[in-house]
Amino acid sequence: MPAASPRILSVIPPMTQLNTPYPATAYLTGFLRSRGFHAEQTDLALALVLELLSPAGLPKIKAAAEAIPGKKRSNTIKIFLNEFDRYQASIGPAIALLQGRDGSIAHRICTRAFLPEGPRFASLDNYLDEDGGDPLAWAFGSLGVQDRARHLATLYLNDLADVLREAVDTRFEFVRYAESLAQSQASFNPLATALAAPPTLVDTTLQNLAKIPVDRSNPDIVLISVPFPGSVYAAFRIAQTIKAYRPNIITVLGGGYVNTELRELAEPRVFDYFDYVMLDDGEKPLLALLEHLAGQRPRLNLVRTFTRVDGAVRYFNASEPDIPFEEVGTPTWDGLPLDRYLSLLDMLNPMHRLWSDGHWNKLTVAHGCYWKKCSFCDVSLDYIGRYDAASAKVLVDRIEQIIAETGHTGFHLVDEAAPPKALRALAEELQRRNLAISWWGNIRFEKSFTPELCLQLADSGCIAISGGLEVASDRLLDLMKKGVSVDQVARVTRAFTDAGVLVHAYLMYGFPTQTVQDTVDALEYVRQLFAEGCIQSGFFHRFTCTVHSPVGQNPAEYGIKLQPLPPGKFAKNDVHFIDPTGVDHHSLGKALNKALYNYMHGMCLDQDVRSWFSEQVPKSRVSRNFIARALQTPR
Repeated sequence: MPAASPRILSVIPPMTQLNTPYPATAYLTGFLRSRGFHAEQTDLALALVLELLSPAGLPKIKAAAEAIPGKKRSNTIKIFLNEFDRYQASIGPAIALLQGRDGSIAHRICTRAFLPEGPRFASLDNYLDEDGGDPLAWAFGSLGVQDRARHLATLYLNDLADVLREAVDTRFEFVRYAESLAQSQASFNPLATALAAPPTLVDTTLQNLAKIPVDRSNPDIVLISVPFPGSVYAAFRIAQTIKAYRPNIITVLGGGYVNTELRELAEPRVFDYFDYVMLDDGEKPLLALLEHLAGQRPRLNLVRTFTRVDGAVRYFNASEPDIPFEEVGTPTWDGLPLDRYLSLLDMLNPMHRLWSDGHWNKLTVAHGCYWKKCSFCDVSLDYIGRYDAASAKVLVDRIEQIIAETGHTGFHLVDEAAPPKALRALAEELQRRNLAISWWGNIRFEKSFTPELCLQLADSGCIAISGGLEVASDRLLDLMKKGVSVDQVARVTRAFTDAGVLVHAYLMYGFPTQTVQDTVDALEYVRQLFAEGCIQSGFFHRFTCTVHSPVGQNPAEYGIKLQPLPPGKFAKNDVHFIDPTGVDHHSLGKALNKALYNYMHGMCLDQDVRSWFSEQVPKSRVSRNFIARALQTPR
């Protein structure tokens, strides 16, 4: 039981992202400190990668690779073992380059003779010119030494990640770890079995790393936030380690995964690892828990909190208002090693690289979504449904505090969809204070974003925006209740690009009643948007029906029938469905992503979209100059 003023440690578990801290702990730590609590934070995702991919870690990976029988060794493993001395010599400099600590090594890396090159470097063949010359000249020219070297170093790290996955732990990836153990798993058994199994090198490394901040901070309470299924297994491993190492520490689980997948949690074994599991925004539930632990609040009055009582899972939720968004305080990155994050350069597309390249201070303009109508979205949940904005003055005050603390002036606005009115007010306040920052974030492609507003946002520091085009079909956009049309998206995105702002489109396939014809037409719209300079980047994802979305709650309205959910007491979110169209969306998805990859690199924009599909598909019904005409139409 913690003392009257407990010490609190917030943990980022593997895996999230490597170029900048995931913001959950920064928000919680800032809030708790604003209320007078002793709060610290640590990023074990970054620590795990830096420990494994180090001069001390590589020999352990080598030992695991050597244990694979010779006939079963892949080309990746063979190259790693044959070139091990070069890997051992180059890993430190490559990491230092990606951390921005040693730019001078870039010149050696660019010679292509310093880093050993495994199978991942084969992707460079996609860029060979007709004369067989420099495959990266189109992207970096003759002077882009630093970026060229970081791209090569990123391919090098990806090779090592492949070695880790093949030789040490098949579940390991840089952005997710053991994702399948938690993603909509009705039963806790797969996760329990994995946690009881002999630990891999990744596991033992993580266990050792988890003890370090515990020894340093001596916490009474450890908060572990899991945003995605790919960070759940590691979160449980960390809690398991803490319970064995320091059993008196109270462990608490929360985060985006919990908020969507564990809302009906009834599995008692979860509480062998965590004392409490909290839903939705953590500020109010945490305050209630801290009061309870201090003897100032009965357990019955906990807020949105699961715990185990007499062997059974109980849910306590006293009806109390959440902390207003203006009062949650300023996130803090104090305690996180900002100089050790890795600026990876996977994709050469200038917009796409923002997600993995450089440090971005994460900031939210408003809680929730002001639109909250999209039929595929979890509009019934708090993180979408409860809209609460802060004033521009409060936001810019927070921006100035964060710059003073981190020394970084780049901001990623992580809203579900930042409201046009709030962004205009933010831009005006930034301009009024003459504050120079760079920022990017997510919006809806709605008509409020006029050319004039786009220019103002760019002048205030906006460098890029992303938004959901989803399925580029007016019929399906209407069924989704997106509130936008294809021609409107064209005009809004072009207004941003004309203002010098990069545009990324979130794209979807496999929505209920989507036919092959719809898919071909949608890809034609996307092709034209790239060709007309409206968007520079995009990403196709397969539609997933969730139990919290309008589609999941009213399937008949969307022409589908839900399949029964498997019995279980653990996760519940994704739900399979039967679509009467019977379309093989998996096969179509391969073609969509191949086409998009080329479009993002400015290639094949004049090619008939049917050429991307391996099967025979109908001709697009979309006029070849539909987007061009839409751009000429007055608003």
